[in-house]
Amino acid sequence: MDEPDWTAAQKADGFFRVLPIDTGLALQQSEVMMTYDEKALYLAFVFHDTIPGKRVMESFRRDFAFGNNDNFLAFFDTFLDQTNGFSFGISASGAKWDGTMSDGSKVNLDWDCKWESETTHSDDRWVSEMRIPFKSIRYPSAGQRWNVNFSRLDLKTNEKSSWAPVPRQFPTASLAYTGMMRFAEPLPKSKMLFSLIPYVFGGFANDYEAGTGAEYTKDFGFDAKVGFSSSMNLDLTYNPDFAQVEVDQQVTNIDRFELFFPEKRQFFLENSDLFSGFGDNMATPFFSRRIGLDAPVLGGARLSGKLGNDWRIGFMNMTTQETSQHLARNFTVASVQKKVFARSNFGAIFVNKEYLAQPDTTNLFNRVAGFDYNLASKNNVWNGKFFYHRSFQHGNPDKQFAQGAGLAYNTKNLQLELMQRSIGENYKAETGYIQRTGYNYLSPELVYLFLPNKRVVSHGAYLDFKYYFDPEFHKTEHENTFSYQFEFKDRSKFILGYQDWFVKLLNDFDPTHISDQVLPAGSEYNYGGVFTSYESSASRLFKWNAEVAKATFFNGNIQYVQGQLGYRYQPYINFALNFNYTDIHLPMPFERTQFWLLGPKLDVTFTDKIFWTTFVQYNEQIDNMNINMRFQWRYQPVSDIYVVYTDNYIPGSWNSRNRALVLKVTYWLN
Repeated sequence: MDEPDWTAAQKADGFFRVLPIDTGLALQQSEVMMTYDEKALYLAFVFHDTIPGKRVMESFRRDFAFGNNDNFLAFFDTFLDQTNGFSFGISASGAKWDGTMSDGSKVNLDWDCKWESETTHSDDRWVSEMRIPFKSIRYPSAGQRWNVNFSRLDLKTNEKSSWAPVPRQFPTASLAYTGMMRFAEPLPKSKMLFSLIPYVFGGFANDYEAGTGAEYTKDFGFDAKVGFSSSMNLDLTYNPDFAQVEVDQQVTNIDRFELFFPEKRQFFLENSDLFSGFGDNMATPFFSRRIGLDAPVLGGARLSGKLGNDWRIGFMNMTTQETSQHLARNFTVASVQKKVFARSNFGAIFVNKEYLAQPDTTNLFNRVAGFDYNLASKNNVWNGKFFYHRSFQHGNPDKQFAQGAGLAYNTKNLQLELMQRSIGENYKAETGYIQRTGYNYLSPELVYLFLPNKRVVSHGAYLDFKYYFDPEFHKTEHENTFSYQFEFKDRSKFILGYQDWFVKLLNDFDPTHISDQVLPAGSEYNYGGVFTSYESSASRLFKWNAEVAKATFFNGNIQYVQGQLGYRYQPYINFALNFNYTDIHLPMPFERTQFWLLGPKLDVTFTDKIFWTTFVQYNEQIDNMNINMRFQWRYQPVSDIYVVYTDNYIPGSWNSRNRALVLKVTYWLN
């Protein structure tokens, strides 16, 4: 830190506490310095740490878990819209964090770019430096101002702090609360940039259940990025392969509706809010995991970015291959977003799913069009949404609408939210996620917190009501939750609560998902029970969380315990065990059903470039045990060699259902 650039640079210091309370300065202070040249932005951080003991560092893995590491994050609002931006960070182990920002505070960590960092430790501090090339991020050409904030999580003191003060009820990533960074000279004008990311792939597979025998495959494909400007980017892909993407964490399913699993494929993730941010989490017209779910992706293109300061556009076109079960299909999504007022925006979206090479007697398609208004007040206290979408399909029946509205008020002590949704009986968004149709929904929520700032830093009551009605507004379901929550000074949490349910079944339903028996459509049930949960402090080498519940369930009873145990040998080994035991006891003709779901996961990070993960999932409900092992060597920046092995077994006999071994090599050329 004695180099001339750093000694001459201005310092951002005097960090304020955000958690557990948002008054006063952080106990252990931090300093940030920045400079730049025509190619890159340089940052240096000094984190003072004089408290005895090890600094908390979970692993060397990129995009580390925020709450499990001593870390520093930077948030850049390059377009000054207080809504979108970029985040870069460093953990105490030197692991990197990078992601795109949307909706004012959300960070999508599946986005990666090329940048450099180094971290060193001494007895009373740890120090990091970053070099972020301007061509890796988007910003207005010739601009001289960015909104910026810096955040530090110090697990020794259990404090989160930030350079620009942030109220405790908001994340430090909230772009409504930032400072200003001014460049002495206009930033370099962006040139057209081009990156090519080819891959080669070889694999072995054997599906023993289908009797296919050993199959050997080899293939190639590529992704490409074209930066037309510092604010507009074109992504291209041909024959993409996603073998290296981490498998989903399985869950025991006792719900009546399709489960939601998040998108993890990198091609779909930059500016993803322009496509997947419409509607709400139970009724969105576009869900990218629908593409490539049942057929390989042949190729596609995606254009996204900003036009001026107030407009954003997104366009995506993808085609899947024809298979023995499905025609080839083309998916098109177009969206536009206009900023209004301080931080709000209007948006419109159009989604088209078209079947290719159809027989002459058919006309298969599904389309959705709609608009959203997203409200965000200048200080983030008020947030809301309104949307109206309509589907178009063969035959074009009526009642093809999806409409919703919500308003939230958020202060330190009081949080209020009211949400409403109505989905028509014939609304169909085949490329979206629609949990159910033909209903009206109303959900008020209230939270009141006391902030004593002693051993208990906060405690309060949580009231959450969910009501469902049929199209004639006759109640078909409610789910009411009453809980009291405590947060302690070490950031551990304890919750005690009660849930009350009413359900009128609209279809036959088997709560176990494995029985030959069903509860009949039209039958009504009132049930409920108590639950309690605890989450330990993340600063300990051994940490755990668990939830226990005992309740009536439809016309019987249920009890379950679920959670996770974790231990780290920092920063090299991180072991976690996900567990769920569910005991369902329904009267005859059902039999008592007991499920175990166990998911031990071993994550070994030899260095910040070599990783090995083994994830085993034993799931009694689906009678399967899955093993997924992934080896990754990042031999060049954002260039990787992957070896992935997966196997599925039948519990009991332990005969293999199917197995596969994949070798994949990628290289980033730019």
